[in-house]
Amino acid sequence: MVSIDLPIEGRLARYDLTGRPVPFNSRDAKAFSRVAFAAAHVVANPLADNDPWLAPAIDWERTLAFRHRLWDLGLGVAESMDTAQRGMGLGWPEARELIRRSLAEARGRPDALIACGAGTDHLAPGPDVSIDDILAAYENQIEAIEAEGGRIILMASRALAAAAKGPEDYIRVYDRVLSQVKEPVIIHWLGEMFDPALEGYWGNADHMAAMKTCLDVLEAHAAKVDGIKISLLSKEKEIVMRRQLPKGVRMYTGDDFNYAELIAGDEEGHSDALLGIFDAIAPVASAALEALGSGRNGEFFELLKPTVPLSRHIFKAPTRFYKTGVVFLAYLNGLQDHFVMIGGQQSARSLVHLAELFRLADKAGALADPELATARMRRVLAVHGVE
Repeated sequence: MVSIDLPIEGRLARYDLTGRPVPFNSRDAKAFSRVAFAAAHVVANPLADNDPWLAPAIDWERTLAFRHRLWDLGLGVAESMDTAQRGMGLGWPEARELIRRSLAEARGRPDALIACGAGTDHLAPGPDVSIDDILAAYENQIEAIEAEGGRIILMASRALAAAAKGPEDYIRVYDRVLSQVKEPVIIHWLGEMFDPALEGYWGNADHMAAMKTCLDVLEAHAAKVDGIKISLLSKEKEIVMRRQLPKGVRMYTGDDFNYAELIAGDEEGHSDALLGIFDAIAPVASAALEALGSGRNGEFFELLKPTVPLSRHIFKAPTRFYKTGVVFLAYLNGLQDHFVMIGGQQSARSLVHLAELFRLADKAGALADPELATARMRRVLAVHGVE
């Protein structure tokens, strides 16, 4: 049995690893009864001579290899989303290059499902930013992605949240954008728990009132909308909205707290998935989706249930720092050789937080090689002066 001393409640305590790793098995998405995207992270280049807070340095080879890993598991790639630190280290110039490279990789394999985030993040919010400026910014990014043959995930806009006077400005922007896109898009409603700058999105701080505006936009443009991903961390709100969607419009759960039951669904419908946690637990998620697709619902819940405490820990408030946990798991699992993030975001969570993440990942079967993970956890402890 592998053991390690981990910090908890101001002291070190022995932890014995008992989890049974869920193996990596390649799968075809056709075996799934749900559409499932993993929002993929970016691997930093620790050997670059840069100022991490100011300019990101990306290890392109490892970043793209991780996307192939997701495709091998049957998962789609949601590219250049908030999991890739969009707006928290990854700017539009780097995101555009990442999208270009990922789409080129996807063209080399027939099973690659990919959609790419288009937003307005190259436009800094401010008092002089007009709705026309925001429209032009959206159109600029959409044009760049569509020129590469990419599908669009229409990301929420900090600039729009700052400039909009009410729901009518959101309706104007989304009406214009959706009338021009080449293919149906996925709209992403990212809640303020993920990004405080997006509070009051859709023109109302009340989520239910905001939902009505969003549903009006979806109804008016249903033919141009593949689905909507909502990230409000509320299964009740997601289900309410899911039951009101226009026919043919999917609900993509972004609820990293309640995804298992939302994906399983109820007698009135289910959610598909576009989740950051699927980056961290990809082999488990793939196995669970295959079980659900084969009618083995008990196995689906048996696999995913232990991952929920892990996900809730990774996404705990301040939720926007969840990317640190996602990258930490990639490091523990040998998918990158270091625990360094663009923007220096590896420092966003405490050592105690990372230690609890380690315990929960073990219990969830999300540590592919417990001995390797333990050795790497010891390195992180040593960096923090705990040996």
